[in-house]
Amino acid sequence: MIGSLLVANRGEIACRVFRTCRELGIASVAVHSDADAGALHVREADVAVRLPGTAAADTYLRGDLVVRAALAAGADAVHPGYGFLSESAAFARAVLDAGLVWIGPPPSVIEAMASKTRAKRIMAEAGVPVLVAGEPPLIVKAAAGGGGRGMRVVRDLAALDAEIASARAEAMAAFGDDEVFVEPYVEGGRHVEVQILADAHGAVRALGTRDCSLQRRHQKVIEEAPAPGLGAGLVEELTGAAVAAARAVGYVGAGTVEFLVTGEGRPFFLEMNTRLQVEHPVTEAVYGLDLVALQIRVAEGAGLGAAVPVPVGHAVEARLYAEDPGAGWRPQVGVVRELSVGVRGRGLRGGGPGPYIYGPVAAGVESSRGLGPQIHVSAPDPHLCAPAPSRRTPPSRSSGALQGSDEPQWAGGWEENRAEGAGYVRVDAGVGPGDTVTAHYDPLLAKVIAWAPTRPEATRLLARTLERARIHGPVTNRDLLVRSLRHEEFVGERMDTAFYERHLAELTAPRGENAATAALAAAVADAQGRSRFGDWRNLPSQPQEKRYRSEPDGEEYIVRYRLTRHGLEAEGGVRLLEASRTHVVLEVHGLRARYDVTAYDDHVYVDAPWGAHTFTLLPRFPDPTAAPAEPGSLLAPMPGTVVRLADGVAEGCPVKAGQALLWLEAMKMEHRIVSPATGTLTALHAAPGRQVEVGSLLAVVAEELTP
Repeated sequence: MIGSLLVANRGEIACRVFRTCRELGIASVAVHSDADAGALHVREADVAVRLPGTAAADTYLRGDLVVRAALAAGADAVHPGYGFLSESAAFARAVLDAGLVWIGPPPSVIEAMASKTRAKRIMAEAGVPVLVAGEPPLIVKAAAGGGGRGMRVVRDLAALDAEIASARAEAMAAFGDDEVFVEPYVEGGRHVEVQILADAHGAVRALGTRDCSLQRRHQKVIEEAPAPGLGAGLVEELTGAAVAAARAVGYVGAGTVEFLVTGEGRPFFLEMNTRLQVEHPVTEAVYGLDLVALQIRVAEGAGLGAAVPVPVGHAVEARLYAEDPGAGWRPQVGVVRELSVGVRGRGLRGGGPGPYIYGPVAAGVESSRGLGPQIHVSAPDPHLCAPAPSRRTPPSRSSGALQGSDEPQWAGGWEENRAEGAGYVRVDAGVGPGDTVTAHYDPLLAKVIAWAPTRPEATRLLARTLERARIHGPVTNRDLLVRSLRHEEFVGERMDTAFYERHLAELTAPRGENAATAALAAAVADAQGRSRFGDWRNLPSQPQEKRYRSEPDGEEYIVRYRLTRHGLEAEGGVRLLEASRTHVVLEVHGLRARYDVTAYDDHVYVDAPWGAHTFTLLPRFPDPTAAPAEPGSLLAPMPGTVVRLADGVAEGCPVKAGQALLWLEAMKMEHRIVSPATGTLTALHAAPGRQVEVGSLLAVVAEELTP
């Protein structure tokens, strides 16, 4: 039996594994870089071991250091999470050679599937359909890759060599392997995958399908289970192919077989992920299983038994990233001031189960291990707080639960909600209030998962939960997620992998009138905070004007108002009903609504019933000493490292508008910096290996003037 387990990862997946360890009575060990010394996963673990350095290549990708940390901490086993070393056969062997238990498939299986080119050959021999490269459009993929890194779509053969070079560089930085391959890029296809479980006794189980078609930069954003709109025949074909794939390589543990389904309903093998997936919670939700617990039980030698669980309802997951979708998905950095996800459960007033939160405990509530608050999980109504998770009697063997040597592992609290038909929300977070999002690692903040009896109910619950969440800190993709979940194509089950290519502009457009009213609420709360009088509404005031810039769209709002003894005088027929430094109640066109206002220096966050808004308070008069950037200046959009310059780029060379000049590496992804105009490169301050901060001058392009 495993008594202590090290997670060779960071962020939300480490926190998620630690939670199962606590429920199973297993001690947890974290590893961390210097940049992660105070991170949430470190605070969640029983013991933490430092990996000196900040770059992933020097810390989380150093298998020798991770194994040494496990031995030093007295761990019995290593769970790889996902990313980093999770699909490294060499690391798995090093863990086993050190006498530790490896929570994953055998190294030989990882090795067979690690190279996508080799994996496709094995699958073809097993009768699983695969794609064969032909004419454009093509896609370049990292052979050892995953998570969208090292992937490039090529529509013009003339650009193929450059895209291969770019993909190789990114693959080397992310995986330590620059092998890439090319295959057809299927337009309008869907990304569908099958969760598999296998034990060491020959049993292989397919736990349904997941749809992961909504992707940015070939990385998943919204996932759901089961995949909607697939006929019974196609589902049987997909699950059958997944089981055949697992048997072909002698798979053991939890894994995922990914397919591309064409518009005509033809499935093709993409890859097998020999690890747990980011989107595994949606499968856990519909099957009522704890996949991490099952991974551990399989590693301990338990069998799965003959029965297969019966899926119930529908689950949808959204990945909350610190990024700006409207600016090319640019990752964001900064301090997370608050991250609160509110849910309203059913049955609390009658003593029944409330909303089940599968994540860190609520702020102000001591956890069972005395760690204190890690993240604030609250409800809109303070009387509807999430109860602590509890262990409950699992369904009987006849229910179709996967059976181990004794009882199966169930996600506590879910089965009662499922039985009552009540939806619930799960939060898997990787950061908490006060944590800093850096440029060193992936910008994933949390995953929010909603389960309900039907797909429309689950989608509605997730969209509203995200809309009402309080997220103060770096810009996130929250608004994009809400709009995506409500988009007619997603609602109508017509999504595909090109969804964001078609709809990104409309999904990131400014919100107009609602933002203007939110800016007014910010101004009124600010006036209350600055007032030295007890009841300013009974005193006349001078006309006030404040300027706010909405983030991240950059729209400016000029708020003009006057506070009199008769109330608020402002444009748009707005009536003030209540105000304080922290909240304002306004009546707009006959609708009463509360606006919660939180200010951090010049940044103001307004949380309203119709969504949240972030503003920067602008000075009334511009700073006369602020020097504008030279025309044509290219400034670093994020902190990062210059990884390379384009061939032939040097001071004095001619450039064209949109031409790639250099690449920055940040948050495990490469970001291309292009020329803003056609002209001459008059200055070049970037060099490979140079570390840059936001706003650093990289280059200057003098635009070519046409007569």
